[in-house]
Amino acid sequence: METKLYLVLALFISFNVSAQVSSKYTAFAKEYSKEESLFKAKEFLIKSIIDLKENETIEFYVDPLAAASSGELTTLIYKCEQRNLEGMLLVFYGNYWNEEGVVFQGYGFKNLNREEAYAFFKKIDDAKEEHKKFLMEDVDNNNITFKFDDMQFIIWGGWYKYRVFWNRFDSSWESVSYDRTRKRFEKKMD
Repeated sequence: METKLYLVLALFISFNVSAQVSSKYTAFAKEYSKEESLFKAKEFLIKSIIDLKENETIEFYVDPLAAASSGELTTLIYKCEQRNLEGMLLVFYGNYWNEEGVVFQGYGFKNLNREEAYAFFKKIDDAKEEHKKFLMEDVDNNNITFKFDDMQFIIWGGWYKYRVFWNRFDSSWESVSYDRTRKRFEKKMD
């Protein structure tokens, strides 16, 4: 009986100590959405991209383009005429484990300026077109992989499925969300 009591106490103390360990990734339990990404992207834009000076008021525009059905990747467009800035943010969501095995849900922003975003879409579309025959021969097993900047991609399937690896994130991105992102980006940038 005494051994069981010590075991229960040890487990309780272990969980209590692990719960106090912080993570460099923000923890939250909400379902990911375009609205959540929009909210977080505004802070990222004003702190990391716009570079607001003292006694200055800046106008900027940010709009969600599409969210992957997996909830792991959302895209947004932004513009700030006063700073001559425009581009696309990829918002990655994922799980992280600390050394004690505690799971945290985190997110991160990948910024692509206008030119980089166009190059991003071109790289993906060119890779699909160049390897279309191979991908269609065996839609379940044939894959292509390539890098763009510090992201790595895997594409497979007849209706194209994507995996995007960036900064410890591993995100699924289906063809519908990718196509919607590209079309909305082009429409809003032109």
